Amino acid sequence: QVQLVESGGGLVQAGGSLRLSCAASGRTFRSYAMGWFRQAPGKEREFVSAISSVGGSTYYADSVKGRFTISRDNAKNTVYLQMNSLKPDDTAAYYCAATRALSGLTIKERYYYWGQGTQVTVSS
Repeated sequence: QVQLVESGGGLVQAGGSLRLSCAASGRTFRSYAMGWFRQAPGKEREFVSAISSVGGSTYYADSVKGRFTISRDNAKNTVYLQMNSLKPDDTAAYYCAATRALSGLTIKERYYYWGQGTQVTVSS
């Protein structure tokens, strides 16, 4: 079992930046790939970014590539999402998730542990 707690969301003007953090429980954190997903009201939860268990591979949705950066610090049991050049379309609740899967990390069905979400609102 893995427990995940997100933080760092807030209200920001378009063009601004935020860094989201996800703190994970357990000493086996380094065994899990981690993903970030987001969900706006009335829409499906969608993939944003993912990082492999050792941090050697990263993945990004086309909509955020070049603006967002995912990273992890296994010593701190934490994964981060640095979000730059934010747009109003980035407004959503952001969730971190964990999986032992080695492939298909862009697919939300591969994840079985989820955080509570943190709200990001980007004003125009």
